[in-house]
Amino acid sequence: EVQVVESGGGLVQPGGSLRLSCTASGFTFSNYDMWWVRQAPGEGLEWVSSINSGGTRTSYADSVKGRFTISRDNAKSMVYLDINNLKPEDTAVYYCHVPLRALRGQGTQVTVSS
Repeated sequence: EVQVVESGGGLVQPGGSLRLSCTASGFTFSNYDMWWVRQAPGEGLEWVSSINSGGTRTSYADSVKGRFTISRDNAKSMVYLDINNLKPEDTAVYYCHVPLRALRGQGTQVTVSS
């Protein structure tokens, strides 16, 4: 089955950190660029970060630049999002997205609150 499954979300205090993980299966992971997108309550989907298939190029939304780091392990078919200095406005469901396959997982909830 072709799928991606996100994990690692949770309730974190402002200033805290999390590592989100995404495990891919059913397709040749190393051939595809990967994105992280998020959806805050009552809002549309927002692109957060992307990484190319080889893991050599990354890009970030201005709102997360300097705080989020995307990485991947093609041997494990996994992509990660390290999130530091979390802010309440980072509260959202975070999704792993494969743009060329129009594939997204069920998401993982990140809630930033004191």
